[in-house]
Parts: sequence; C-alpha cells; structure tokens
Amino acid sequence: MIWYDSLYPQLVAMGQERWAGQLQTTLSEGLLLERYGDMPGWLGALQALPELRPSRIELKDTVTIGTKADLGPVSREELIARLQAFHPWRKGPYSLFGIEIDTEWRSDWKWERLLPHIQPLAGRKVLDVGCGNGYHGWRMRGAGADFVLGIEPFLVSVMQFQVMQRYLADPRHHVIPIGIEDVPPNLACFDTVFSMGVLYHRRSPLDHLLELKGCLRPGGELVLETLIVEGGEETVFMPPGRYAKMRNVWFLPSIGALTLWLQRCGFTEVACVDATRTSCQEQRATEWMRFESLADFLDPDDGGKTREGHPAPLRAIFTATKP
Repeated sequence: MIWYDSLYPQLVAMGQERWAGQLQTTLSEGLLLERYGDMPGWLGALQALPELRPSRIELKDTVTIGTKADLGPVSREELIARLQAFHPWRKGPYSLFGIEIDTEWRSDWKWERLLPHIQPLAGRKVLDVGCGNGYHGWRMRGAGADFVLGIEPFLVSVMQFQVMQRYLADPRHHVIPIGIEDVPPNLACFDTVFSMGVLYHRRSPLDHLLELKGCLRPGGELVLETLIVEGGEETVFMPPGRYAKMRNVWFLPSIGALTLWLQRCGFTEVACVDATRTSCQEQRATEWMRFESLADFLDPDDGGKTREGHPAPLRAIFTATKP
C-alpha cells in the first residue's frame, strides 16, 4: 500500500533488504483486504476525514496536531463524528484540531515514568512491539528518534495511527499490522526496542524476550513494561483462569523473577526503574472508549484485588542491554 512506500527503502538502508521485500508482499493492499474483512469500512472512514492542514505540531511534551482555528468551515461536531468511527480509542491522549481525544489509557503518564530512565532517543532507530495506535511512537519522534517502526496486529489501532498520519505525513514513523511472530529472527538492527503491555500475553515469555533481543543491535537497549506481582526471585503467578477479565494472561513474574529471566536470556545491565499500581485515573472508560475498563475489572469491595480475587494490576518498567 502507498502508506508504506517510504518504509521499504529505510529498511533497505538498515541492511534489511530481505525483510523489506517480504513486507512489500505482506502489506500489499490485496492481502490486507483478504486478511481483514472490515478493511474496506476502515478505508472509507479514513478517506471521509476532512482535508485539513495543521498550523501547529507538538510531539515532545504532548501529541498536539493543529488548532481549533485550523478547522475553518469544518464543524467540530462533524470531525468528532468522523473520529468516533474508529472507536475504541485506547492509547493517547491526542489533541487534534482542538478536539481532545481522551483515550482509555493516560499513556502520557507511562511515558513520563520511563523517559528519565532510558537511553536518549535522539538519532536512534526504534522498534515498538505491540504499539497500539502509535501514541508512544509519536512521543519517541518528539524525543528525537530518527526512525520508529511500530508493529500492531489489531487493525483498528493501525487505522487510528493512519488518522494521525493523514495530518502529520511523517515518513519516518510507521505502524504495520503484524505481530512479533511475523518479524524475522535476529535482525540485530534497532538501537532501542520497546515492549510494553505484551509479555503477559505471551504463552512463552522467555521466547518473547529472546525475540526482542534478536531485534536489537549489540549495545542496544530493551525497554520492557509488563504486569508483575510482589514476591521473591522464585515468585511467578499464572492465573488459573481469567485475570482482570482478560483471557490471555499467562505469566506475571515478580521483579526478581523477571530480572533473572532477562539475565538468563543474555541481557546485561538489567534494572527495574519503576513499579506503579495502575489506578482508575490512569485507565478508565471515556466517551472515546465506552467499553468496560479498570473499575469494572476490580473487586468492587476491595480495589486491591481483581474480580477473580487476584492481586490488582501492578506494572513495572525494566531496562536492559544486549551485549
């Protein structure tokens, strides 16, 4: 698709000519239409967005695109209705032509927690695994990243990214609809790899850590955020059924256990730089995400437990280096 025309030469320049060729096939319009039956509807919604030119772009401290004045004759209500076609909006927030897209997650809070602890992103080539709609990728670009590639298997999130690209047209930030299992092994070409909110969804967490390591160049940095539990080095919790109403949660390690996992996978300089209990202010239902959210996943009589009686979500951020 034309969305990715600028991606392929950048991958070739990174020594990934073979992968670029594979993606040209994988991301062809015909295959995407075949794979995603709802693709025509999303494409129609994207094309229905008004043609607007932002007078202001801010990516460093917020993701702000344009101002209310840039709407011209386009009504605010019309643009809101067009954007709501891409519901649910989970990662953000965004400010688009004066419209505040109040997403389910205050992803900016997570960004503020991790940014002081990671290697400066200026000039770096970054892979963001499970990137959602690319919110953090825009913040990476705002922090000076030279190139950001996000991978995200859920089409609605990819289309939300394309909403922002319609007005930003950034040739050095891409989100492609694939999962980590579709990335060739041992690329060894990214300076920084992010995996946030993915590890606990993987049935084989050690394999996931090795996949992430394979994407990094020697000396590159992994930034890993995941659910954890309290406990010693040997503590790993595997929910017997659902966790916070989620079916696909497999392993929640303690800080000590995940530190050991990373070390056994060959990472060095492993550090847990933050551990924060998720609050109902950071994750909640809004007019832009009208489904159930964290308040519905917790025990109504004890906010320290999930509906199933498990420990409430506690999230940690780790950094580690590939030697």
